[in-house]
Amino acid sequence: MTAHERRRPPGSDRRVVDRLLPVWLAETEHHDPAAARRAREGWESGALSEDAAQDLATWVTARITDTAFNDEEGPSVDGPARITPADKESVHRWLAARGHHV
Repeated sequence: MTAHERRRPPGSDRRVVDRLLPVWLAETEHHDPAAARRAREGWESGALSEDAAQDLATWVTARITDTAFNDEEGPSVDGPARITPADKESVHRWLAARGHHV
């Protein structure tokens, strides 16, 4: 366990997932309603499928919006939620702790 992991408050990864999962589900529903329905059902039953977990891990990586770049350096990612690199790590950690390969 790293020093950073020891300082993380208990449940902090879950709070990040709770904040970002509805945003991911809404976006998924826009593009693939059936996949969103399956993912939502898995989430509500406490068991995301491996496909849904992989999609979430990829989505959070692609949607990082707080990059510390300035306007001239880019990138600028518009979206409904602020997602930091630390948020991405939290989601990946949370998924891995549940046995998903991320």
